[in-house]
Amino acid sequence: MKTSFELEQTLYRALDVSAIKNAISGGIFLGDTRPVDSENEDITINTITISTDACPQTATSNINIHVADVETKVNGKVHMVANRIRLKALSDKVLNQLRITQFTGMKIVPMMMSVLDEPSIHQHYANIRIDWNIQID
Repeated sequence: MKTSFELEQTLYRALDVSAIKNAISGGIFLGDTRPVDSENEDITINTITISTDACPQTATSNINIHVADVETKVNGKVHMVANRIRLKALSDKVLNQLRITQFTGMKIVPMMMSVLDEPSIHQHYANIRIDWNIQID
């Protein structure tokens, strides 16, 4: 049976390619290993659920793409807002890479996507939720 650690490593290998690594200013991190003070464009991968003793196994993982906010002026005041152009560009690259990657005995389906705010560090991140159907041990 697969574990959450194996699924995260599988996603890491799928994204650890030059098309992704060269597109971001930071790194790709598993779980909570992203540096707390990172100001880089980073990708984090975690698994939030996985069935343990059933076949097929099902699971849900997250891929988070972190991007620094940009300044904008509204009514003469400076506000920090999501860099939506950059978030879209990186999300498109990640989704395209996932769609062309072959996962032997496993199927992934990107199910949901949202953009979330991290106001304390002036960043937003695109959260891509992945559902798994795992047919192999």
